[in-house]
Amino acid sequence: MAQPETASPTYLLLDVAGTPCAVPSAAVGEVLPLPELFRPPAGATWLAGFLNLGGKPVPVIDLARLLGLRAGGHAPGPYAHLVLAPGADGAWLVDRVTDLVAVEAEAICPVAEAGSLNGCVAAEIRRGDRLVHALDPARILTAEERARVADLTRAAQARLAALAPA
Repeated sequence: MAQPETASPTYLLLDVAGTPCAVPSAAVGEVLPLPELFRPPAGATWLAGFLNLGGKPVPVIDLARLLGLRAGGHAPGPYAHLVLAPGADGAWLVDRVTDLVAVEAEAICPVAEAGSLNGCVAAEIRRGDRLVHALDPARILTAEERARVADLTRAAQARLAALAPA
């Protein structure tokens, strides 16, 4: 009896300040062109701001700044995208979403957790003659960074609620 074929994992390919990266498609809820964001004065340099999604503040992390690939003061280009997590609990700002691809298992090379900050690079994907950093969404932020973003999100929600008509 023939074994059922297992589907190749799919990844969303990203340009992050000229560095090819990828995230598993399961970690993506939606891709949007870069809208106007509101930025709290106490945010980290890598917190691009908040997207007001129907009265819900969605924190937007600038992956290039977080990963040290873009200096402060430089903005993403005109083709920037937001990659929303499922449930719109957060989003990543990237220079561009380039493709959605299925990746054969033999093209995925795991990376040791110690090989990147917080183990955020889980694997390298071979695409032709180059390697693409496959990011682990659960490890992009450290626990401290997640706590800080959660605090700022609660403050942003309170500000939005205060602006709501009575």
